[in-house]
Amino acid sequence: MSAVFASDRLEFSPPPTPGALRSFALAVLAHAFLVAALTWGVQWRREAVTVTAEAELWSALPQQAAPKLVEVAPELPAPPPVAAPVEPPPVQVDIALEREKLRLKNEKLERDKQQKIEHEKQRLKTEKLAQEKKRLQEQQTALDKKKLEQEKRKEALQAQQDAKRLDAMRQENLKRMSGLAGASGAEGSSGTAMKSSGPSASYTGKIVERIKSNTKFADPNAGRPTVKVMVRVTNGGSILSRVVVTSSGNKAWDDAVLRAIDKIDPLPRDTDGTIPAIVVREGLELTVSL
Repeated sequence: MSAVFASDRLEFSPPPTPGALRSFALAVLAHAFLVAALTWGVQWRREAVTVTAEAELWSALPQQAAPKLVEVAPELPAPPPVAAPVEPPPVQVDIALEREKLRLKNEKLERDKQQKIEHEKQRLKTEKLAQEKKRLQEQQTALDKKKLEQEKRKEALQAQQDAKRLDAMRQENLKRMSGLAGASGAEGSSGTAMKSSGPSASYTGKIVERIKSNTKFADPNAGRPTVKVMVRVTNGGSILSRVVVTSSGNKAWDDAVLRAIDKIDPLPRDTDGTIPAIVVREGLELTVSL
């Protein structure tokens, strides 16, 4: 029964396609042409390949011929996409560097400005000091000149006074010329007065020693200061004035000597028991050293 069904199927199955072998060969040929065409497409820049195909097919049954092979230009490979230029992101480091350079430049300009200002101040200060020094020197020169003129006037006045004093002494000597027979001077005296009026040789030294003994002065670094003092007294020896004629350069010593003179007031008398007349008339110049 199964054999009957199998025979039935064969009877009603479609007849085999005529020309199947030729179709298969044609398909293989077409694929070969296709492969050749692709190969030519890759190498089309080097040589031109012209493909011409013509086929004639026959079949037992009428069949529609396949469309004529049309040469198709191979698709050229698309050029690789050109990447658009990518703008680099702003470099923060460069901006920071430029800012730092600008800051350093501004700081340098500021330092240079301050240095110029300080230099100008120093220059003005130096000029001012030089002007002040010059002014002080001019003042000192003027003072020295004035002092010199005062000393010259003082010397001139002293010279006039000395001349008057000498003239007075000559006049006094002339008046006493007539009384020389009654003079009371010592033997060998060369004076012309009726009576000696000058101090004895030891009188001045005795007064200086009394002054030193009453002087209180303690300065181990003072050296040996020497001061000249003019002392004026009355007939009884009372001190009228004491003035420093030539300073020792040490005011403390000068003051100490003046205080000591005040302590010995009145002055001691000379060997004849009197204050010499010339001391009363002209004063007594004392030189006191430490």
